Amino acid sequence: MEVFVTAGSHFLVCGLGSLGQYCVAALKKFGGRVSAIDISRPQSWEVKNLPDLLEDFVLGDCRQPHILQQTQIQQLRAVLLVTNNERINIETAFAVRLLNPHVRLVVRSSEQKLNQLLDQQLGNFTAFEMSDLPAPALAIATLANETQGLITLDEHLLRIVRCSIDSDHRWRDRRFVQELNNRKRRVLSHYPHTTAPPAEFHQWEPEARIRAGDTVIYIEITENLGDFVQSNAIPAGQSKRTIKQRWEYLRQQLSSLDLQQLPSQLRQFLSQQQSKRVAILVGITVLSLVILGTTILKAAHPQESWLKALYVSSVMLLGSYDVVFGALSSADTIPVWMRFLNLSYMLAGTASIAVLYALLTESLLAAKFELPNKRPPVPEQDHVVLIGLDRVGRQVVRYLQKLKQPLVGVSDATLEHNILPEMPLVVGDFRDVLEDANLNTARSVLVATDNEMANLEIGLLVHATNPDAALVIQTFEPDFSDNLARLLPYAKVLCSYSLAAEVFAAAVYGDHILDLLQLNEHTVLVAEYKVQSEDSLQGLLLADVAYGYGIVPLFYQAFSESTGLLLPSDDIKLNVGDRLIVLASVDSLHQIDQGEKLPRHWQVQINNAASRGAVFEGARIITRITGCSINTATTVMNNLPAPVPILLYKYQALRLVRELSKIQTQAHLIEGIGNRE
Repeated sequence: MEVFVTAGSHFLVCGLGSLGQYCVAALKKFGGRVSAIDISRPQSWEVKNLPDLLEDFVLGDCRQPHILQQTQIQQLRAVLLVTNNERINIETAFAVRLLNPHVRLVVRSSEQKLNQLLDQQLGNFTAFEMSDLPAPALAIATLANETQGLITLDEHLLRIVRCSIDSDHRWRDRRFVQELNNRKRRVLSHYPHTTAPPAEFHQWEPEARIRAGDTVIYIEITENLGDFVQSNAIPAGQSKRTIKQRWEYLRQQLSSLDLQQLPSQLRQFLSQQQSKRVAILVGITVLSLVILGTTILKAAHPQESWLKALYVSSVMLLGSYDVVFGALSSADTIPVWMRFLNLSYMLAGTASIAVLYALLTESLLAAKFELPNKRPPVPEQDHVVLIGLDRVGRQVVRYLQKLKQPLVGVSDATLEHNILPEMPLVVGDFRDVLEDANLNTARSVLVATDNEMANLEIGLLVHATNPDAALVIQTFEPDFSDNLARLLPYAKVLCSYSLAAEVFAAAVYGDHILDLLQLNEHTVLVAEYKVQSEDSLQGLLLADVAYGYGIVPLFYQAFSESTGLLLPSDDIKLNVGDRLIVLASVDSLHQIDQGEKLPRHWQVQINNAASRGAVFEGARIITRITGCSINTATTVMNNLPAPVPILLYKYQALRLVRELSKIQTQAHLIEGIGNRE
């Protein structure tokens, strides 16, 4: 970590728009002091009692040094630059860095290349684009299946799964929760249907048996994105139903044809499609000439076959001139009328071919210019309908396309041909074109316009039309989101500004925030640490980090290694320069920054060992799992029965008991008294 934020630390938020107000509220949860700068006083406070949360509120241009100095800029721990104008944010970043060379800068900016250069130039700098942050959570919500989150780490993919245990599940009554953990899977949460889902990690009982009605949330390693896409493919039986429905749709279309109206519809079609009308007329003419010529030639030469007569007639239309020299011979017996017929067919064929070439050229040129505007057709069923294609909506589309999910976008304005060209698109008023998006057969619907009231109205309309579709609604105010979630229990309501503010607030700790997820209705973050000397992680076992701070280690890479480990073992000790990626809440990141680990309460009592070899191996196991010295562990094993003289976390202590039992060494847990470290 690059910065330490202590209790009572002072932060500055520049820009009190929606995002800025939520950032203030998020920072105040940790007991820090927050000042703010804005060019004018906001007309409305989206966060209740926000003025009471501010240490200072300075009116003025945050780019001006004398305005910044009014907020005690030299004592600030972090500055959040979250105005709606990216240029102002960048200019303010330079002004702040000149006044305080060490303050943490968290900037709202979508210019990725510029952000990388600024990080190198300014140091202690991170930047986010607000509209990019809620997109993964919104996209995952539309999947409407057991997948709760996807985390991409280099070429690896980790999937968070919410598994509801039914009466036929293979784990029911056969497995304990702790037995689900292995090299490729870690349990995040387990709770029965009668209990509310916990808000923190590691709140499950390791020795609880899995029962019907329970919910297990775990994270697993998926080899690659293709495996996930294949696992979420439509089952074979469902594909058969799709084919059946297609035949039913075709039958309905054929049965709805009105033969009496067919001539008038054909005339209307020909009047509107001039090029096609000409092509049809030319085709009819050529066909008529072929039939007429074949009939005449057969009548003049009855001894010849119909096939030969058809061949000669077609060759004449294609401009045959193989009998020209024969006409100059005195031995030529072909009648003059047949020569004139040949000449007429040659002229008619040449004219027809010229017209067809012209039409073909016109079609090719038109196709060349219209090709970029041609989008895929709307999926027929089991797709995602995405209503609203602003910046957030487009990010959701890209995320779902990466997962190979069928979808259709609904926009009230036509998009440029180079914007999401592979996405099916329906254009028109949102309330009028939902039928064109095959809403009745959609799997899920995301309503993500920039108007909350429109989102509510469309959401109600969607549920009335297709109550079986999973409904996700984007909002912008937390209070409105809470009220909407209570009134519409069938919908998943996500507040974009609240989600984004969590990331900006977490970034003040110097962490590299990689991703944002929603789990059990709470926001969790994927954060990256590089262990520095004298910070709160240096020298700890991963067990201490995981259970002490309530986080889940996802990836570990030693400083001296070029590759890392996914879901690493609890026994790894962190050293300076090591890289660690974790799944954590904002509260956990704050605790890591403060070095406030949860207390250890458990101790392991070792009763006896089966052999001298078990004594030796037991000492090694104790050292590996607890982190104590080999001398201490050897002393314990040589003086059995004896307790391990170190307090442990419950999961850590149970693992020690299990590992000792594998070498025929009996041990059990005893509850001790621990203090917060």
